[in-house]
Amino acid sequence: MKYHLVVLGCQMNMSDSERVKSVIESMGFTHTDNEDEASLLGVLSCSVRQKPIDKVYNRIHVWNRQKNKRNIITFVSGCVLPDDREKFLKLFDFVFPMSELGEFPQMLREYGVASPLSLSQDRESTHNVEDVLSEVETKSKKQSLLNPLTKYSASKPVLPNNKDIFQLWNVKPQYQSEFEAYVPIQNGCDKFCSFCAVPYTRGREVSRPSAEIIDEVVQLMKNGYKSITLLGQNVNSYGLDRDEELSFAELLTEIGKAGDSLQNPSWVYFTSPHPRDMSRDVIEAIAKYPVLAKQIHLPLQSGDDKVLIKMNRKHNLDRYRESVADIRELIPQATLFTDIIVGFTGETEEQFMNTLQCFDEFQYNMAYIAMYSPRPGAQSYRWEDDIPQATKKDRLKRLSEKLEEISAAYNHRLLGKELQVLIRSTERKTGFLSGHTEGKLVTRIKSKDQSLIGKFVKVKITESADLSIAGELVTVLKDKRIPVSAD
Repeated sequence: MKYHLVVLGCQMNMSDSERVKSVIESMGFTHTDNEDEASLLGVLSCSVRQKPIDKVYNRIHVWNRQKNKRNIITFVSGCVLPDDREKFLKLFDFVFPMSELGEFPQMLREYGVASPLSLSQDRESTHNVEDVLSEVETKSKKQSLLNPLTKYSASKPVLPNNKDIFQLWNVKPQYQSEFEAYVPIQNGCDKFCSFCAVPYTRGREVSRPSAEIIDEVVQLMKNGYKSITLLGQNVNSYGLDRDEELSFAELLTEIGKAGDSLQNPSWVYFTSPHPRDMSRDVIEAIAKYPVLAKQIHLPLQSGDDKVLIKMNRKHNLDRYRESVADIRELIPQATLFTDIIVGFTGETEEQFMNTLQCFDEFQYNMAYIAMYSPRPGAQSYRWEDDIPQATKKDRLKRLSEKLEEISAAYNHRLLGKELQVLIRSTERKTGFLSGHTEGKLVTRIKSKDQSLIGKFVKVKITESADLSIAGELVTVLKDKRIPVSAD
């Protein structure tokens, strides 16, 4: 029996999917990229924006039509808002939060679904896999096949209970790459930004034990992983929910020390921090330890204080400026990324211009810009979405053009420099490989040697564009870092 998994949304869902695959494959299923071959079909949903949710509905409608032709079982997990959960219960065979992943095998057994492993172990079993699936299919036609655990119902509290998230973290992940890995350190968020659905899909903040995090990171380093990303909805509030736990700065310091002892074999990133909690000691740790990558993702969301108040961001521009000033002082070579929402409820042209001016002030290397869309459950969902779509698109365009202008100028200063690059894949253009620098600048390399994928190389930059650079291969490196400055 085979399974197919659709993963939508952020890096956290990608990380969760590595544990989902481990659990499913422990039952004897094998993965397939062709969903037509699969008897078990699943989705890790994302409720942050409407587009991923639309994809979930489109996919399940296709799958349910296929049930008339073949026997399949469907499930959904990931980030799911209460309103969507109620609808999903009528469409999917199983609906469960990620914190209950460990119970998924039991869910299948509760409904008489025998996994390939259980069938192979039960020598006296007379069940045929297709017969079992057919039986479950018959049940689902008679009534909606809801989760066997009644706590997963539409009446579930608005804020999910995260107490069982440790079950998820205890699952050994099946890493999707041999050189890049995601390590969850925290789940949920206590900030309650008025536009954000995360507290209603992930719950309140829960920190993973630091000993487990450090052990996983060290093992990844020893296994030759080149890029490791620490994940959480609000990583720099790590440890605040636990007694006698390391702070985020202390966690980074311990990882930095481990990197030093292993001669810095990796680049360690983290995402996402919150400006309110970005303390100077975090930046000091990044500056001190070479293994901590010199790239900071610091979401701004808006460059206007009044909009920030309406967004309930709990920081203002002056607080944000302090963090950026610390970064520029202590890590002058660091690249700076951000998140921006344009067209938030009530945003005036003057307020948008303040955001545009922030791009000139902070000189971002990359910005993930999104047009505001109301999310059910978030506070702003009750407010009028009063900015016309055409205005949102125009502001998105103008901000994107400003980003390209700033990025192009920065990239141009890199011409002639030799940079360390992690080769990640083949480039669409024939004869090129694609990778990124320590600062996560997209880099194209003139080489056809696919054996370089997953390796550090030194590249001489010969071309620059708005949001990328290109160069010639100089040499292949053996886990040795090269200090680089854009000055």
